[in-house]
Amino acid sequence: VVVLVMPQDLQAPKGRLILPQVQTIRELLDKKCLVMSCTTDKLKDTLCALTNPPKLIITDSQVFHTVYEQKPAESRLTSFSVLFAGYKGDIHYYVESAFAIDRLTEQSRVLIAEACTHAPLTEDIGRVKIPHLLRKRTGERLQIDIVSGNDFPEDLSPYNLIIHCGACMFNRKYVLSRIEQARAQQVPMTNYGVAIAHLNGILNKIVY
Repeated sequence: VVVLVMPQDLQAPKGRLILPQVQTIRELLDKKCLVMSCTTDKLKDTLCALTNPPKLIITDSQVFHTVYEQKPAESRLTSFSVLFAGYKGDIHYYVESAFAIDRLTEQSRVLIAEACTHAPLTEDIGRVKIPHLLRKRTGERLQIDIVSGNDFPEDLSPYNLIIHCGACMFNRKYVLSRIEQARAQQVPMTNYGVAIAHLNGILNKIVY
């Protein structure tokens, strides 16, 4: 039994699920898992409806902390973004690079890279929520640049950290080429879900 926590907030497209959620559901069905889904506010009711705790809970990264506080001790926890970190990129480099967050200062510079070119909405995760979390920890003067689509700088040396989205719109080969570009220039690179887990202090308590 796997529980999927999928907030249907302003960022959620009307009338459909986002690609990582759809692909995750299909993968779980192919593995003959029993899949239950709920919004964040219904997680407690969903867990109560089950006879036994779920083997795994997969959540939207934005509510990592909330779900972690409510999950049964027996249930493993991860997020869609963390799963895609391994599916599309180099999860071990992402996890290693997440600790660069601890070394950021107000003089640091961070690049946030989005794969898609969607029009940002209120409380956008890459443009609003992650910058807020970073500046809350580091200071308001932390410089954060945001690129989308194929607008990925050739010269990454000005940056102390790159945080990439789940890259559901890119293939694995292309994402790995970005990681190799960052590694060659000795710039740490992580992704949304891994970074959020680290910022919430639970990176060592999730599965990937």
